[in-house]
Amino acid sequence: MEQQNYFCSINANVMPKEAFNKINDVSGWWAKHLEGNTGSLNDVFTVRFGESQTYVTFQVTESVPGKKIVWDVIDCHLHWIEAKKEWNGTQMVFDISGGKDSTKIDITHVGLLPEHECYNDCEAGWNHHLKTSLVKFLDENKGVPV
Repeated sequence: MEQQNYFCSINANVMPKEAFNKINDVSGWWAKHLEGNTGSLNDVFTVRFGESQTYVTFQVTESVPGKKIVWDVIDCHLHWIEAKKEWNGTQMVFDISGGKDSTKIDITHVGLLPEHECYNDCEAGWNHHLKTSLVKFLDENKGVPV
């Protein structure tokens, strides 16, 4: 049986290079509390959420300007579930393709599967952060990070 990783696709009215740069500006669309660097190969960064103990640490393992970004989860603490390290070993993959006036971004959280404890909450969170905040950041330069 094929894995059912979290997946969504978004479109934005920017060129692929701008989409690439804005995806890498994580504090502009996802998490206000960011430590580390996000824009270059092998960068390590941590996002933290509000007053909770939730954090995720990523390493940038692929960075092809205007085309692709891959972040490996190297540590996490998801405070609201029993399996607090559930994202460890997963990957966020941003595949970027563009036409003349717009860019399509296919986003896969490889390893975030429906049978995981956090899947429903994480799916809802990603849907908001990617389909709402990232799209607003790309199109209007006004994301809604938490």
